[in-house]
Amino acid sequence: MDIHGTCISSTADEHGSMTKNLLSSFPELNVHAVEYREAVVKTAKEHFHLPDTHRLFIHIDDAANHIKNTTIKSDIIFSDLYNAEGMEPKQVQSSYLRDCKNALTEQGVLVLNIWHTSLQLREALNELLAHEFKNQLLSFEVKSGNTIILAFKNDIPLIERDALLIRHLS
Repeated sequence: MDIHGTCISSTADEHGSMTKNLLSSFPELNVHAVEYREAVVKTAKEHFHLPDTHRLFIHIDDAANHIKNTTIKSDIIFSDLYNAEGMEPKQVQSSYLRDCKNALTEQGVLVLNIWHTSLQLREALNELLAHEFKNQLLSFEVKSGNTIILAFKNDIPLIERDALLIRHLS
């Protein structure tokens, strides 16, 4: 079974850590990583052991441009965009969210890492997400204060707690 994931991040997500973890944790997953700067990818490969595998496809492109123009349908899209000032504003724009939704398979999910946002921006984002994803949303805060949002293209799947725990512990 081919499962496609897209990992969109600035600065190669902490030197490729998300990409490396996805590849090592899910052997059936093909990862399409998008990075704006080729030098960052080169550094991640040379110094942080970003794997050289047929399951990893690296796209040098602007995240919004890539997701708007991709023909690849992903089961899961991780979006963790930031710049020197903080979270990249494109990540919370309606057009970007819509393009991400369009790039998902029918049962796909967009995972957003939201951090350091004002209450006003957070409320606007909640409205955009509710509109674009028809309230098919789950969110939770992590210890760092970031909010992780899971936005489902269609219905939120039924999750059986015991099956989830077994997967987590294996």
